[in-house]
Amino acid sequence: MPLLRGLSSLRAVLTALTGITALYIGLVAFGNITDFGTNKEFVEHVLAMDTTFRSPHTMWRAVTSPGAVTTAYVAIIAWETLTALVLAAGFVAWLRKRTTGTALRLARIGWLMQVLLFACGFLVIGGEWFQMWQSGKWNGLQPAFQNTVIAAVGLVLAHLPERRAPEEPVPAAP
Repeated sequence: MPLLRGLSSLRAVLTALTGITALYIGLVAFGNITDFGTNKEFVEHVLAMDTTFRSPHTMWRAVTSPGAVTTAYVAIIAWETLTALVLAAGFVAWLRKRTTGTALRLARIGWLMQVLLFACGFLVIGGEWFQMWQSGKWNGLQPAFQNTVIAAVGLVLAHLPERRAPEEPVPAAP
């Protein structure tokens, strides 16, 4: 049963989740780079607040400068790319098995970066400051929430102590 113990370990779970989220965020960044205009349009509409209720009490927040929109979008793509690279480095460190401390630190940093992007960037700034929740067409709150939850689960798991099953012997010191 050593295989089952290995596959059911916290380390195996963290390895898989780190690899999956690295791949996912990497594909998101790749899509934004190779299909630049599609998601830039999303950012343009969110920042312009042009599909919100258009309350005069909030429309002063709108950003319509093409340069500012492009800068914001490029910053998002750069953050996604960096997040993917950190998580990929963590995944490789998990696979190497000699660097648990490094793997854990990289996974935690990557998931924290993911939470900052999707919770702070999209839920808080996009959703509340730019009133994205009011838009029927340009509302990315659900995907942002899903990404936040995935990263938050990773962070919680990464902070759990490794526990052995009762039937597992404690390895002898070398």
